[in-house]
Amino acid sequence: MIVKNFGCAVFGVDATIITVETNIASGLKFFMVGLPDNAVKESHQRVSAAISNIGFHMPRGREITVNLAPADIRKEGTAYDLPIALGILAASGQLETSRFADLVVMGELSLDGEVRPIKGALPIALEAKKKGFKGVVVPVANAREAAIVQGIDVIGVEHLGQVVDLLEGRITIEPTQMDIVAEFAAHSSNYAVDLSDVKGQENIKRAFEIAAAGGHNVILIGPPGAGKTMIAKRLPTIMPPLNIDEALETTKIHSVAGKLRTDDSLLSTRPFRSPHHTISDVALVGGGSFPQPGEISMAHNGVLFLDELPEFKRTVLEVMRQPLEDRVVTISRAKFTVEYPASFMLVAAMNPCPCGFYNHPERDCVCAPGVVHKYINKISGPLLDRIDIHIEVTPVAFSELSSERETEKSASVRERVVRARHVQEQRYKGKGMHSNAQITTQQLRKYCRIDETGQALLQKAMERLGLSARAYDRILKVARTIADLAESTDIRTEHLAEAIQYRSLDREGWAS
Repeated sequence: MIVKNFGCAVFGVDATIITVETNIASGLKFFMVGLPDNAVKESHQRVSAAISNIGFHMPRGREITVNLAPADIRKEGTAYDLPIALGILAASGQLETSRFADLVVMGELSLDGEVRPIKGALPIALEAKKKGFKGVVVPVANAREAAIVQGIDVIGVEHLGQVVDLLEGRITIEPTQMDIVAEFAAHSSNYAVDLSDVKGQENIKRAFEIAAAGGHNVILIGPPGAGKTMIAKRLPTIMPPLNIDEALETTKIHSVAGKLRTDDSLLSTRPFRSPHHTISDVALVGGGSFPQPGEISMAHNGVLFLDELPEFKRTVLEVMRQPLEDRVVTISRAKFTVEYPASFMLVAAMNPCPCGFYNHPERDCVCAPGVVHKYINKISGPLLDRIDIHIEVTPVAFSELSSERETEKSASVRERVVRARHVQEQRYKGKGMHSNAQITTQQLRKYCRIDETGQALLQKAMERLGLSARAYDRILKVARTIADLAESTDIRTEHLAEAIQYRSLDREGWAS
């Protein structure tokens, strides 16, 4: 007897419907075909034990063939356990099959029949709805995540026996319901930290406001304990809130990576990812034998924070260059190619030298001559090219640390950032851009025009401070953002003057 039921395979951030075909005939062997990986092949033992432990039996003295179609697509992971178990029960006449055509079923089984969580429940539900299925059956731990998709029944289950009873009509399980608008509104600005936690460092807060308003990448240079990490963690709190589309896209990536918590449904705040400097190339950009999203995709629509930047392997830093430019990661294998979104803001922090006290106002640097320059040169020019704002961070004075004076909260800064972003959205409407950081060199001349006074100031600054040629475009982009924050249509001299000070690492002799 041949039985067909349906599961789903996840590739990149999208899913494909898989037909699980089960045939029982005369013979003694168990065959699993359709390009399964080892985890899928091992489902035989898990499924056999689970079926026995809920009071049913595996067919004995029969040949069981399970085909996962399309057979030319690689199947991976343990999430096929549940549809395979149901197929075997149905093909052996122990289970009614009338509801199989309406449902997509996925879940990992334990030996006692418990249904364990899976990865990618959200793209699975999206694909099931797209293909016209009436419902999806997923582990109860993934039900809230899948229920983000409206217009399809999401049934969360805990045990194989429960699924059998549901399909036989002995029990009913209410579909999981999610009001994503209410969920999103309730948590879209729910951050555990606030910019007002930071004492002093008003110039750094101002630089971060500009970075958030224009989507600019930032690098912080300063001694240990100056507050670089503390400020960086608060950048998402002043960025514009996610919209529903961005939230769905971000949640999809975290779902595929299996990083959503059980009580999460929709990621409504911007992600903040902070990988350790020992991270590998693949872990950062994504990939592997069976590609998974890396840290830069996990930071999509949020912030990627690289602390102790020069300590990262050079190869790790260099692989970021293309995603920073294209805002997408393409991973190619012999038989398939997957793409992961990677539109993130890069925030990097570093000490100015190995000992950490070069240019410190109170402590002396003990590094040997030339060491500082060598340390800075660990970061390549092409990578620095993609970072618009360089900020020198100095230690906070005791008087500021001990001050009881209230500082500006993230919410009020975010209001100004949102207004500036709205101006940019209108300016670049229909041009494939959303912020000033995305302006190309050709578009720079159109959108970042400056008058003769501004040209003279910029020329004098470049000559006197020894700024490199790459600083020119970056200064104009940042000045455009400062003008937007000031609600000015033109880039004025004071906007340029402020932008010039954010190019510390481009100054000749900075680390000589």
